[in-house]
Amino acid sequence: MADEPTKNPKLLAGGNPQIPKGEGDAPVQAYIAAMPDWKQDVGRSIDDIVERTVPNAQKAVKWNTPFYGVKGNGWFLGFHCLTRYVKVTFFRGDSLNPVPPVESKQKDVRYFHIHEGDQFDEAQFADWVKQASELPGQKL
Repeated sequence: MADEPTKNPKLLAGGNPQIPKGEGDAPVQAYIAAMPDWKQDVGRSIDDIVERTVPNAQKAVKWNTPFYGVKGNGWFLGFHCLTRYVKVTFFRGDSLNPVPPVESKQKDVRYFHIHEGDQFDEAQFADWVKQASELPGQKL
């Protein structure tokens, strides 16, 4: 019974999967598998790009959000399903070049939104991931 939320996760507002908090790849893969419709492909792409760009990246799910980080350096990226897009958070995005396009109320944070049908520039995204992984991350 305790495994039931992972097998059939509830979708919260905007289609965000409710996944139990956990460290490692398994909870992140459970989150991606539970992402609805086109958002699942976006989640797989984000995960693939991070794995190729930062092979030693740590993974976790906290607050129904997958996080990626570097051991001892904090978290550099997270993503979350919203109704019309997947919101990628770069915790030190204000330090990236070029700066991701969407501003935040938080000083250092920048967002990148991926909408259905978007053909986002994977090379640019991988460059942001590489840059972000080399900066001091967010402690959560």
